[in-house]
Amino acid sequence: MLPRREFLHSTAGAMTVGATAPMLWAEEPTTAVALPKGKAEHCVVIWLGGGAGQMDTWDPKTLGDPKAKKPGSYYPAIDTAVAGTQVCQHLSRCAPLMDRFNLLRTVHHDVIDEHASAVNRLHTGRPVSETVTYPSLGSVIVDQRGPAGEAVPPYILIGYPSATRGPGFLGAKCGYVYLTDTTSGPAGLSRPPEIAIERQARREALLAQVRSETTANVARKNYDAMISEALRYGGPQFQKLFQLDTEPADLRNSYGGEFGQRCLLTRRLLQAGVRTVEVSHNLNFLNGTGWDVHNEGIFNQFKLIEELDRALSAFILDLERNQLLDKTLVVVATEFGRPASFDGGGGRGHHGKCFSIALVGGGLKNGRTIGTTDELAMNIVDRPVSVPDLHATIYAALGINPRGHLYAGDRPIPITDGGTPIAELFA
Repeated sequence: MLPRREFLHSTAGAMTVGATAPMLWAEEPTTAVALPKGKAEHCVVIWLGGGAGQMDTWDPKTLGDPKAKKPGSYYPAIDTAVAGTQVCQHLSRCAPLMDRFNLLRTVHHDVIDEHASAVNRLHTGRPVSETVTYPSLGSVIVDQRGPAGEAVPPYILIGYPSATRGPGFLGAKCGYVYLTDTTSGPAGLSRPPEIAIERQARREALLAQVRSETTANVARKNYDAMISEALRYGGPQFQKLFQLDTEPADLRNSYGGEFGQRCLLTRRLLQAGVRTVEVSHNLNFLNGTGWDVHNEGIFNQFKLIEELDRALSAFILDLERNQLLDKTLVVVATEFGRPASFDGGGGRGHHGKCFSIALVGGGLKNGRTIGTTDELAMNIVDRPVSVPDLHATIYAALGINPRGHLYAGDRPIPITDGGTPIAELFA
């Protein structure tokens, strides 16, 4: 009899070998379902940290009135390039580009009152575990697809670091390089100005000699590999990507402020071969609270939406001009939505039962609106999309088998928690 663990290893290997053909998995002994396989090469996650309200962005409803405590949208709706699909009026630049979008209006999970747990759920696709630290979406993509360029990191986070965005049991090789300054690049990678190139070369030669004369264990080999990568990324080929002033002034201005410059930098990173990028958009708190619009934070929420609209529309058009849009899946995501009702200060609470996420480009069948919500975007009417389904769709778009396995040591763990790709988004 074949041991269970050996059987799982062999079947996982068979699935990997067959990755070039349409995948099949058995739901029942007599039924097989084909898995779609996309052709995207890169993934960009634009993260709206704090919880962006669905009815105030991608799923507008009847206008509410915070003073009268009447539930509803805060802003009027406008038509888009997709017949029958409307968005908030402050997304006026994205509205004509909606044929490049797919709106998922019925994403849901059961995490409501705790930001960190909800952020973890969206990034890892699973509840927090006491025994396993699951890898993030970006780390899984790196593990499955590998680097897309030799002189750049495969995974970059433009924003503050957190374990939720990290590699979990996949290890440091699938981790990210992060930066918070679009002009100087990641901290700690640049060579200090007092260290000349010749001096740096002598240091590296000495280090190589020390390595050759000692026996390395696994931990030291991993550390040495990280040091080598850091030295490589500190070189001029990577550092020149942060010279945004080499871009035309009109283009830089079309992106807007610092968040827009993060998106412009992302396009440059993709061109250089970065596989996946996460761009945080809760940085400047134009309204005092970011997307977490309790109380008075909602009064200036429109400034956040307009900043997102300007940068995202410029990014999409720039990717298109550079023939990168079909190769790049852009995911505009948040940890949960907001209820239609207003709190005592005029803002909104948290709502994880039904919220919106946008997918752009990526070679998908775009211009679709998936799922319908009720009259206040509080409940799902049809076509629910779970977080594992969302992850499965992203992986499938990148040519990754969402029914494959990762390994925590010798323990097989499914890439998604039972997720199924949204079939109608694939040709």
